[in-house]
Amino acid sequence: MKLKLDPEVRPVVTSALALSGAVGVFALAFGVLAVGAGANVWQACALSFFTFTGASQMSAMSVIGSGGSVGGALGGALLLAGRNGVYGLALSPYFGGSLGKRLLAAHFVIDETTAMMTAQTNPRLQKIAFWTTAIALFSLWNLGTLIGALLGSAIDPYTYGLDVGFSAAYVAMLFPHLQTVNGRRAAVGGALVSVVLAPFVPIGLPILASGLVIFVGLRPTQPEVAQ
Repeated sequence: MKLKLDPEVRPVVTSALALSGAVGVFALAFGVLAVGAGANVWQACALSFFTFTGASQMSAMSVIGSGGSVGGALGGALLLAGRNGVYGLALSPYFGGSLGKRLLAAHFVIDETTAMMTAQTNPRLQKIAFWTTAIALFSLWNLGTLIGALLGSAIDPYTYGLDVGFSAAYVAMLFPHLQTVNGRRAAVGGALVSVVLAPFVPIGLPILASGLVIFVGLRPTQPEVAQ
């Protein structure tokens, strides 16, 4: 039986699934790294299930794998995860319902779901983009973590190019936003904030500060008029 989607919904779902698949592959690298850092399979899987923010997970395992303390790993991971708090503040007006539903949605507020949701122009497509990306990516991320952890040191993520998964996904997420005035303003503003702050503040803070520019991208504007 072939599933038929509304023509307006199909490209949103297709993009969400493609992005989720691309980023989900990188979970293999995390699973391998986690086991290499001393975690067992279930510890790696629990971290993906309850944390679900790849950059923070990779940071924590890298610190522990290089002999760092749990406190140091936690500090770096929380710093990287701080941008998700900014995303949550920006997206909170879009989510109503009970506290339980809002808390569930908060668990899935990451770079990918935020980018997919804010790229849409009406509330219906925004919700579809968010939840499709959230469910697909969460499922693939945890499956990839499990497979990577089971493989352990049998594969090298750098040999197979898995280390570029996040970078490629971020580039793919950027282009739809550059089609709007606010998207271009947010992109330029975020880049400027990072470049200006980089020489003066600790590593990680420029990226966190640049995340505040998302509020510019969400500000209502008048439609562009063709010249």
